[in-house]
Amino acid sequence: MDAGSLQRELGAALPGKVRTDRTALAAYASDASIYRRVPLAVVEPETEADVALVVRAAADAETPVTARGGGTSVAGNAIGSGVVLDFSRRMDRILEIDPQARTARVQPGVVLDDLRAAAAVHGLTFAPDPSTHSRCTIGGMIGNNACGAHSVVWGTTADNVVALRVIRADGSAMSATATGSDDPELDARLRELVSSNLAVLRTELGRFSRQVSGYGLQHLLPERGFDLAKALVGSESTCGVLTEATVRLVPVPAARALAVIGFPDVYRAAAVAPELAAAGALTVEGMGADLLAALRSRPGREDADEELPHGHAWLYCEAGGETQEEAERRAHELGRLAVSRIDGADSLVVTDPDRTRELWRIREGGAGIVTRLADGGEAWPGWEDSAVPPANLAAYLRDLYALLDSHGLRGVPFGHFGEGCLHLRVDFQLGTESGLDAYRSFITEAARLVASHGGSVSGEHGDGRARSELLRHMYSREARACFDEFKQVFDPRGVLNPEVLVDPAPLDVGVRPGPGHRSLEVTPVHALSRDRGSFSAAVNRCVGVGACRKLDTGSMCPSFKVTRDEVHSTRGRARVLAEMLRGESVVDGWRSSEALEALDLCLSCKACATDCPVNVDMATYKAEFLHHHYSGRRRPRAHWSMGWLPVWTRLVSAVPGLAALVNLLLAMRPVLAVVKRLGGIEPRRDVPRFASPSLARRLRRRDARGGETVVLWPDTFTNYLSPEVGEAAVEVLEALGYRVVLPDGGVCCGLTWHSTGQLGTAREVLARSLASLAPHLNAGRVVIGLEPSCTVQLREEAIELLPGDSRAERLAAQTSTFAEFVAAHGGPLPFERLDVEAIAQVHCHQEAKGSWEPDRSLLARLGVDPDVISAGCCGLAGNFGFEPGHWEVSQACAERELYPKVRQAGEEALVLADGFSCRTQIAQGTSRRAVHLAEVLRAALPTRRP
Repeated sequence: MDAGSLQRELGAALPGKVRTDRTALAAYASDASIYRRVPLAVVEPETEADVALVVRAAADAETPVTARGGGTSVAGNAIGSGVVLDFSRRMDRILEIDPQARTARVQPGVVLDDLRAAAAVHGLTFAPDPSTHSRCTIGGMIGNNACGAHSVVWGTTADNVVALRVIRADGSAMSATATGSDDPELDARLRELVSSNLAVLRTELGRFSRQVSGYGLQHLLPERGFDLAKALVGSESTCGVLTEATVRLVPVPAARALAVIGFPDVYRAAAVAPELAAAGALTVEGMGADLLAALRSRPGREDADEELPHGHAWLYCEAGGETQEEAERRAHELGRLAVSRIDGADSLVVTDPDRTRELWRIREGGAGIVTRLADGGEAWPGWEDSAVPPANLAAYLRDLYALLDSHGLRGVPFGHFGEGCLHLRVDFQLGTESGLDAYRSFITEAARLVASHGGSVSGEHGDGRARSELLRHMYSREARACFDEFKQVFDPRGVLNPEVLVDPAPLDVGVRPGPGHRSLEVTPVHALSRDRGSFSAAVNRCVGVGACRKLDTGSMCPSFKVTRDEVHSTRGRARVLAEMLRGESVVDGWRSSEALEALDLCLSCKACATDCPVNVDMATYKAEFLHHHYSGRRRPRAHWSMGWLPVWTRLVSAVPGLAALVNLLLAMRPVLAVVKRLGGIEPRRDVPRFASPSLARRLRRRDARGGETVVLWPDTFTNYLSPEVGEAAVEVLEALGYRVVLPDGGVCCGLTWHSTGQLGTAREVLARSLASLAPHLNAGRVVIGLEPSCTVQLREEAIELLPGDSRAERLAAQTSTFAEFVAAHGGPLPFERLDVEAIAQVHCHQEAKGSWEPDRSLLARLGVDPDVISAGCCGLAGNFGFEPGHWEVSQACAERELYPKVRQAGEEALVLADGFSCRTQIAQGTSRRAVHLAEVLRAALPTRRP
């Protein structure tokens, strides 16, 4: 059967569950590893029968099958050139929790945090907790034998698996338990394998807890009860495709405290880690100062180490207890133990939940943080998961650093020091053949090094494509023959995830950032200063750790949270763009319809620019792509109606009485329908009305007053659509003693042209605006922004669109949000208390590129403690929500939290939203009028109180 026939067969048998379009295939071409395999098809199974059908059909067609969960595999375990089974979207149910037996029965696509939340109701948890816990799946954890921070006390995933149900290579189902399987013939063959190799299995396997490389055949030994379920954990779907798992749950400590211990260097931290683990620490997590340096280089994280005790390396040692006092006492004991053993050690015990979360955020973000070194250099996985017996870790670290130095490489270590597991990202130069040769040379020597310390090439990530070839440096020929035979028992035809563990592919083949990944070179319009002007380097920021796939926390990525489609995650879009730049599976370059499709549902909210651990900025990439894609071509009508909104609003405002006439015409449904059709506007979307007169005209009638002059930025939305916000701001600023002026002439930040990819026009508009602002900038005056997206445009995008323009740099430095300026006012604030409840929707650009703390502090002065929407973007997102095809996603974003909370708010409660888009969305979706902070502060002025 050829590839096309298999695609058609699967599509006919599983309608709506099979994806063969090039966009989806490109999105699934990689995971969190450096490897790339474009699949033939992606299937989203819903039942065990679906899985069996796919495996049988693929086997008949001699096509590989690869299982995938959250796609956070760092070793290339979750990619393949055949059929990829994505369990995360449909087979994600928790089937049963038995609190008495302390077990859970789940489907493979269940996200770890969802299981933990369900188990927490009963005071239980699933113990393994890798840093990707918010999006990794139980199936993926079983595939890799994942561990996490608490494995030092609760063990690996294998230690917490009770039973598995899998589909074998012939499509038949099999149950695996602690005493074997439901197939006597298979059990007999496996028992024969074990009895013939007892010495090898007893001496080479299971020597320490983090030895996860190869197959876990030690679990089949007679003294271990022939536990086939545990033996299959870590097999990376090479022996069967998981459809159901029964896992062990453990009680959650009633109270916890965190001892953070600083050390003079990472070697001494490693030396004392085993003793801290033996003393009862629930975690012994380590990191070096170079990780902190990398983190501090990120926007907004310059003070990331303020909470840490003095040192150049740190251990996070969590303690538990029946009471908070007991947990705190144990944490102090751990700190004192370390200080007594290591000269120069320092300890800090943290019990506050917010501080604890912030500290753990540093450690858990390590895998993403260290993909960019402090100087901006790229760092890659490959040798990111080695492990040694914990007592050997310090010596291994010294030798590993020496090996890095001998190869002229740099790396940032962190990991599970209490169990001897080390994560390391290295600045390999993978883009050339010589770079790949150097990569192979280092990895090979590192494998020999870890073996010399009695260690394992993998400690929890699995072997995958990154390290399967290296098993020969770690295991004898006899042990590897046992692995071959184990694989043969389950998959004699080599259908299940081939090239992994057995008959491995070379570790330097199919490298995603390898030679050829920049076939399409272009000089971008944006400076892309953080990526040295390279669009390819910007796209390659995405290393695939999947933080954009978190469904219940964080602001990133709103379209994925709604659709749960990998294509519409930040990672999926980055993968499609990478394939576009490579020019193999996506062949049309900037004209690519696949890239256009992937970017279509990007709201340009900029959440990824901050929430992503490597600060992928998909909004910028989308604007850049749209610029090139439509260069010399006809644009969508919405790009003219919404992209040129500043021009249309200004024209309407320029003619006295025209705004009122236009509003009257738009109130007529037939006219409105025609306008929407001609403008390419979503038919169900309400269209804002024009204000008359504009803010600029209203202020001309107002006598100037006050002392120090400040410049109010008259953005299009405030000036022409909601001037009441501007008037409120002026009244507040004047009450504080300032003289408020507007720039001379028409100014605009270029936001709407930027978001629609009309970058040439955006640059021209910005340049003209800078000329108008020049006298104010030269005078050192503050420019106050009211519209958050425009303020971010002035602070961030202007210097990227006009690099080297000193005026743009001054504007960025002199621009302030309204809240920032008022909160920083040197004199007394004349506001009275309002003492009302409030719902606050923070604009997504402000959340991503600024801070809402000044707003919060001002509201606190008024007696307003707002319930802040945590779901991120409101869903309208400027032109996005007005464009056809976006209505459902736009509304679904708002329905996640914004709409329900606004609807439930009392009539007296304030609804706060500084963004015009946010207020527009709220008005249409809830019939409530949201107000700007300026309006709230004006209402609190004594002259405004009744």
